[in-house]
Amino acid sequence: MMKNNSFISVGKILNFHGVQGEAKLGYSKNREDFLAELREVYIQDGNDYKSLEILRLRFTPKCAIVKFKGIDSLNDILEYKNKLIFVKEETAREHLQEDEYLIDELVGLDVYDGDKKVGVVVGVSNNGASDLLSVKTEGKNVSLVPFVKAIVLSVDINNRRIQINNIEGLLS
Repeated sequence: MMKNNSFISVGKILNFHGVQGEAKLGYSKNREDFLAELREVYIQDGNDYKSLEILRLRFTPKCAIVKFKGIDSLNDILEYKNKLIFVKEETAREHLQEDEYLIDELVGLDVYDGDKKVGVVVGVSNNGASDLLSVKTEGKNVSLVPFVKAIVLSVDINNRRIQINNIEGLLS
């Protein structure tokens, strides 16, 4: 999820679906429960965010199919093609699991192996299996660190610190 002011991107309208104004929605893996609970999302319109009410949402193996209130034709939905959809930041936070974080909370945190600072988080991505922290090491290389319990031992947002188990070959 990407942060933008107090809105966070949770998906993207990929294309239309049929001629009744439905849209194909791309989203991060394993977020079906979160999306299914949403009743309202936002589309960025210049510097403002326009509210869209969700009437129906169903999942296919590759995407979600969503129907918004007031969007009833192919022409209505086409203007939203390739647009990101957002939720308010507090909505996203309410649905975080105990060991989940927003990307903006992790970027900039110092990474430690024991007491030694080994780098700083410069980005977060996903390879389909797990989230990956992009860690810029003291040697200025960027290494991808799997965000899994065996490697990321603790995350301390308040002290801006991530503790890792720096297994051999992890950081270059």
